[in-house]
Amino acid sequence: MISATMLAGPSTLADLRKAGIVSSQEVVAAIDLYLRDPAAGPYRFASGHSIDIATLVDPSPASEKVARSRPLDAAIRTALAAAIMAAHPTPP
Repeated sequence: MISATMLAGPSTLADLRKAGIVSSQEVVAAIDLYLRDPAAGPYRFASGHSIDIATLVDPSPASEKVARSRPLDAAIRTALAAAIMAAHPTPP
């Protein structure tokens, strides 16, 4: 069931995920894209919402290391997933 808050516009990507508007697979695909090419720009979900992961990541030497790391590095993927889920996506 979608609440009135969801109908008014989810505030975070986690809200969209909880409402079934964005899938877990799409979140993984967004992370994969960022790890392959941090300059790729916003990721657009099937719902039309979009998020630019590069703007969520602090422009520090540590984030440069994240951008060059292997996609299988679980700690980096977990940190990116947490940042994405807390982010406010651009509506369609």
